[in-house]
Amino acid sequence: MSKARHPFRRRVRPGVDAMPEVEISEVDGIRSLHLGSETIQSSMDLEDPTDLVLSYSRAMMGFLLFNPDPAHILQIGLGGGSLARYIDFYLRDAKSVAIDINPQVIAVARSFFELPEEGERFEIVEADGAEYVKIFRGSTDAILVDGFDGLQIVDALTTETFFEDCRRALSPQGVFVTNWWSGDKRYHQFLERLCGVFEGRVLELPSASHGNVAVLAFRDTPSVLSFAELEKAAVAREARFGLEYPEFVERLRLSNQSSGGQLLL
Repeated sequence: MSKARHPFRRRVRPGVDAMPEVEISEVDGIRSLHLGSETIQSSMDLEDPTDLVLSYSRAMMGFLLFNPDPAHILQIGLGGGSLARYIDFYLRDAKSVAIDINPQVIAVARSFFELPEEGERFEIVEADGAEYVKIFRGSTDAILVDGFDGLQIVDALTTETFFEDCRRALSPQGVFVTNWWSGDKRYHQFLERLCGVFEGRVLELPSASHGNVAVLAFRDTPSVLSFAELEKAAVAREARFGLEYPEFVERLRLSNQSSGGQLLL
C-alpha cells in the first residue's frame, strides 16, 4: 500500500462480509487498485506492466541486495500483482506463491492487472496468510508482506506469533520483508516486536515517497554488510533488476546503525 491518493475511482463489485470493497482507477495510463478508500494499494503502468510504479514496492525488492537468487518467494497480500509481475519477469528461476484472503482482490487482479500465467512458477492461493505461512519450515527464501485492510495494516500480520512463524518458514539465507507506514502510531511497537523475534537482525529501508518503509528481517546474519560490498552489489543489482539499488544503499546508511563502514545487525 502507498499513502498516495488517486482520483476517479470506480467500484468493481460490492464487498463480501467484512472485507473492504475492491475498486480500480485509471489515470494517465496508470491503473490502480483500492480497498474501500482512496488509498492506492497497487498500481500498474499499462504500457510496462512489469515496472514497479509505487516506490514502496521498489523498496521491498531491496532484499535482493542480500540474496539476488531466491528459489522460493512467498507473497502475503496479492493486491494488483505488482510484485508478482516483477518477480515473474526478473527472477526466472524462482517459484512464487501469492496468498490473499480476499477473493475479490484475486478476481480483480486476474481480470484487470495482467498477472503472470499460473502454473509451476507462479501460484495464487486464497487463504489467510498468517495461517498459511505455518506450513513452511525453513523452505522459503523470502516472505514479502503487504497486508492492508484499506485503512491500516492487518493486525494479524504484526503479531509476535506471526513473526515467529515467518522466521521458522525461512531458509538459512531467508529474509522477511514487510511494508509499513512510518506515520502509523504503532510503527515502533511493530518494529520492537520484530527485532525481538529476529534478535535484532532488522533493517529499515524507507521508500522514496509517502512515508512507506520496507522493513527487512533476516533469519541469519547476512554475509554482506559493509558499505563497500553493498555499493559494489548495488551496481550489479541495478543493471540486472532495473531498480535504484545505489539509492537503496544510501537510504540504508541513513536509516540504520552502522560502525566501521558497515551496517550493525
